[in-house]
Amino acid sequence: MPAASIRPVVLIHGLFGNLDNLGVLARDLQKNHPVIQLDLRNHGLSPRSPQMNYPAMAQDVVQLLTQLEIEKAIVIGHSMGGKVAMAMTAIAPQRVEKLIVIDIAPVAYQEHRHDQIFLALKEVTAAGIKQRQAAASLMHEFITEEQDIIPFLVKSFHDGEWRFDVPILCDQYSHIAGWQPVPMWPHPVLFIRGESSPYIQDSYRADIVRQFPQARVHVISGCGHAVHAEKPDAVLRAIHRFIYHR
Repeated sequence: MPAASIRPVVLIHGLFGNLDNLGVLARDLQKNHPVIQLDLRNHGLSPRSPQMNYPAMAQDVVQLLTQLEIEKAIVIGHSMGGKVAMAMTAIAPQRVEKLIVIDIAPVAYQEHRHDQIFLALKEVTAAGIKQRQAAASLMHEFITEEQDIIPFLVKSFHDGEWRFDVPILCDQYSHIAGWQPVPMWPHPVLFIRGESSPYIQDSYRADIVRQFPQARVHVISGCGHAVHAEKPDAVLRAIHRFIYHR
């Protein structure tokens, strides 16, 4: 097994997620690596904070690596977690050996992609709903497109409460959708793109290369933003090639 197999892997979930979301990747990668799965701030069982920007979230991950006495890691992030991973290269470039970014680009997104989701989440809370099935039923009234996101969201609904902080995420959404370019990081980066996802577009190529000149993009056909969930085997093949054979 290549030497890269002993390097710890850090998996970072996306918006509205938790440490279980990249479990399909963790179960495979832990055969050869120590794997760290985490809840980002304001998600899962992690502490709440009114501040939700990428330098702060990246610093949280770096502090965790320090607590775990991990000097350097392979970092994999999906969506918002991919931006956290990229932000780590700015605040602690020596702690990242290789970087894998799943379906997100180092750009600021102007569209308010999650307005209907926030509305649905707030309506569930306001209605005093306690059961996941009832929460999902109500959310279908507000989320008319991409309804497959509803089962993902209700995984974080426990005993009538969301395990992500809806008011803070809503308040800080401009930071989550935004991006401050990072200094050039001249090391290997793999971007994995879902073919039908709008999050990595050809027009973003200059932004990607400017910040990550060794980046390459691998497109997974026939899937959208949740590429790791829709085509896990294809994503894992791309990850394996990148880690072991680059």
